[in-house]
Amino acid sequence: MASSVKLKAPLPAPDVVRSLVAYDPEGLSPEMRLVRDALFRHVGQPIRRKEDGRLITGKGRFSDDFNLPRQVHAAIVRSPYPHARIGAIDASEALSSPGVLAVLTGADLRDEGYGPIPHNPVPSTRFDVKLRAADGSLPFTGPHYLLPVDKVRHVGEAVAMVVAETATQAADAAEKVQVDYEELPHVTEAAQAVLPGAPTVWDEVPDNVFVDSVFGDEEGTDAAFASADHVVEAEFHIGRVTAVTIEPRSSLGHYDAETGRYTLYAGSGGAVRQKRELAPVLGIDPENLRVLSFDVGGNFGARNRVYVEFGLVLIASRQTGRPVKYTATRAEAFLTDYQGRDLVTKVALAMDGEGTFLAMRADNLSNVGGRCVSLSPLSKGSGLITGSYHIPFATLRARAAFTNTMCTQAYRSSGRPEVTFAIERLIEIAARRFGFDPLELRRRNLVPPEAMPYTNAVGSHYDSGEYERNMDRVLELAHWDGFEARKAEARERGMLLGRGFANYVESSIGTPKERAEIEIKPDGTVEVVIGTQPSGQGHETSFAQVVADMLQLPVEKVWIVLGDTDIVSVGGGSHSGRSMRHAGTVLAMASADLLAEGRRRAAAHLATDPDAIDYEDGYFRARNSNATMDVFELARLTTDEAGSLRVVSDNEMHTPVFPNGAAVCEVEVDPETGHVSITRYSTVDDVGRCINPLIVHGQTHGGIAQGVGQAMWELCALDPSSGQPLAGSLMDYGMPRSDTMPFFTCEIAEVISPTNPLGIKAGGEGGTTPALATVVNAVVDALSEYGVVDIAMPVTPHTVWRAIRNAAGKDASQ
Repeated sequence: MASSVKLKAPLPAPDVVRSLVAYDPEGLSPEMRLVRDALFRHVGQPIRRKEDGRLITGKGRFSDDFNLPRQVHAAIVRSPYPHARIGAIDASEALSSPGVLAVLTGADLRDEGYGPIPHNPVPSTRFDVKLRAADGSLPFTGPHYLLPVDKVRHVGEAVAMVVAETATQAADAAEKVQVDYEELPHVTEAAQAVLPGAPTVWDEVPDNVFVDSVFGDEEGTDAAFASADHVVEAEFHIGRVTAVTIEPRSSLGHYDAETGRYTLYAGSGGAVRQKRELAPVLGIDPENLRVLSFDVGGNFGARNRVYVEFGLVLIASRQTGRPVKYTATRAEAFLTDYQGRDLVTKVALAMDGEGTFLAMRADNLSNVGGRCVSLSPLSKGSGLITGSYHIPFATLRARAAFTNTMCTQAYRSSGRPEVTFAIERLIEIAARRFGFDPLELRRRNLVPPEAMPYTNAVGSHYDSGEYERNMDRVLELAHWDGFEARKAEARERGMLLGRGFANYVESSIGTPKERAEIEIKPDGTVEVVIGTQPSGQGHETSFAQVVADMLQLPVEKVWIVLGDTDIVSVGGGSHSGRSMRHAGTVLAMASADLLAEGRRRAAAHLATDPDAIDYEDGYFRARNSNATMDVFELARLTTDEAGSLRVVSDNEMHTPVFPNGAAVCEVEVDPETGHVSITRYSTVDDVGRCINPLIVHGQTHGGIAQGVGQAMWELCALDPSSGQPLAGSLMDYGMPRSDTMPFFTCEIAEVISPTNPLGIKAGGEGGTTPALATVVNAVVDALSEYGVVDIAMPVTPHTVWRAIRNAAGKDASQ
């Protein structure tokens, strides 16, 4: 898939000073000045990924690749009901089956004192939108025990675990576990769950609404709506999807009775977080748990929270005295991977007669499932309801509701595609209804660059951006002016051509703490330990590029160590587009600390003052002399007397950044069948400083595919009458494929963020954020001649075919 790589000139050194001062408040030290003045020989270059050689030759270290001597296997007994009271569990037949070693139930775990998973779903950084219950208190989120004792709250919830010598024996025995269920009324849709008389998921929250917060200026919003010339309203449901990771989740647990230590092999978005959350479940000191998470076969947010099987295999290992392994089937993954999206939003926009936006209202209702593991989607979306536009007044009501479905969690660009879809569809509807050109209506209301930093009407502080410039460039890339000729050519073939546009702004915050450890090794390499965890984003390459430039060394000499909590002690993991920004910042700090320590050691060996030592291209030099010492020689010579040449730097960063951009999609619709083909797709994404454009473009391509997938095919469909999921395999769940995607035309914009030393924003989620709106706008445009003004996602051939027939006044069954 093609991309054009056009980057702005390297960041002039003076522009980074104000960022660096925040990390060196006494004034820039000589080492920080070296970091500031780095020539960026590697940063900004499309260096091929160092990790790919290992991955494409079968040397990856994915969760299911790990096996231990004498290991046994686990299978899960899962609920067939969306809501039921758990009665007696008879495991006698299973326990007498061949190879079976143990059966664990919720009652067993309760009696042994194992606790719930401390998900901490309420975002905790300073600038996150603070969601609360209606009375202002912290919301009740529903305890998440490894196995429930009282009730099951969604189809597929784990009820028991069977451990046997082989995976087949465990699966066979799991079918013999008899569970006495008392089926209860259920509700699967958030809009139904909040109605009076709806079935109650948790007794502690009788109306199912555990978050109900209002933000913005209600009085100002009401006044603006009262004076408006035009008001447009709409309601959208952005449906539920799942990550469909290439590797189904897997976990291998081992308990060492001699040391009292647990070890878990499980791919995730952050090994440190998994350790921190599992230790209290087990009731142990965190030092008695080691988590290993190396190569991760897909994440997108679905693996960022602890799964019950992670704790269960550890407990089962202690009980059986054997390592215990569990690998989910694809069907189990469809049922019980943490899912994404599922937001109902009612929005309204007030404008004057010239099309200037005056105010906005939004009512966002998030479906969290049977318990709340994360409020990130609702929180992060709440802060961005006004999108890229200057809307002086806004009022948002943000609610979260329990339903009898699988839990939702942050999924690529958590919460931002939903609100971007709402504002971009609303603008499109307003333009067509009131006779405005959709592009000019957007232009009139974009936040201008001179307004940056800009605070929107619900309190989010946009750091930087050139929104109109992005818009102009993407229209040029998409050959917008040639559309009418292409449309006429398509019509000659009996096809309908449509085009869609969307601006977007998203946010990147994430867990605020990060640590970097840098050591100069005697073998001539640099070892970097970092806590943020990759799942395919190329961290081993891009992090190495940063350190190589900071230390003025070849990138081939820098090696990244991650994923083992016996080595990585602090780290926030990979989520919310945080990795490169947090890592880049703490790596810059650690590099400066390393150079300062090296300067002190070099001065001692060269018999001079540290202030008389210069550093360039890997060498310390005594000023006004020819005495030099390279950094690796210095490490070898000083290890015995001073220890390893090694530093540890910590950083806590709460300030968010706001990546942004624009996208254009062109689609061709067959009016006879409703089939939709994407013929062109163009994007411009402002990621701040781009460390590796090759990797960022890859992230953009994947992000586009994920957003397009939801817009066109993907849906975790449920039968509301039975609560049964209808998409339980890849035969039922539509996915984007290489032959359904066009060649992409993508460019990177680099408007530097003033919030961190390297000026980084984020580059992993921008492809997804506008894709839903862009695709649906294009399809609606193609169908506009039939009078279609809106269409529900996914825009499958059947959905499009029905829209055409219904709009034309025909019976859809004809």
